[in-house]
Amino acid sequence: MSTPYDEQLEELRAGYQAQLARIGELQSRMREVTGTATAKAQAMKVTVGPQGELLSVEFPTGAYRNMAPKELADLIVNTVQEARGKATTALAEVMAPHLPEGLDAEHLLRGTGDVKQLIPSEPAMPDAVREYVDRGRAV
Repeated sequence: MSTPYDEQLEELRAGYQAQLARIGELQSRMREVTGTATAKAQAMKVTVGPQGELLSVEFPTGAYRNMAPKELADLIVNTVQEARGKATTALAEVMAPHLPEGLDAEHLLRGTGDVKQLIPSEPAMPDAVREYVDRGRAV
């Protein structure tokens, strides 16, 4: 037996399925993000993935051979940090259109954003369903 809410519930289900598909596409794009940084005088080039994991390290000029260990260590750390920052910015650009208005994706990724803004204060639902949930009767 069919109820007056069957059509609305089916619309909610279809909307949910469409949302899942969009999230799958978003995750795929997020996995493809990289960040690349080149150190001064092209002494080093680093590429990181979306979570900052090292994907490649290159020393195109051989300049590292003339560096003191501390200088080389600083070069590596600074270049990796720059690449990670670029990856975070690129990831934020991919995510931003899918986040609630006013939520800064880059702040969220850096741990300084308000995560509570990700969840709406009220779940989305048609007015008739909201009336039924709130009052137990149809409009």
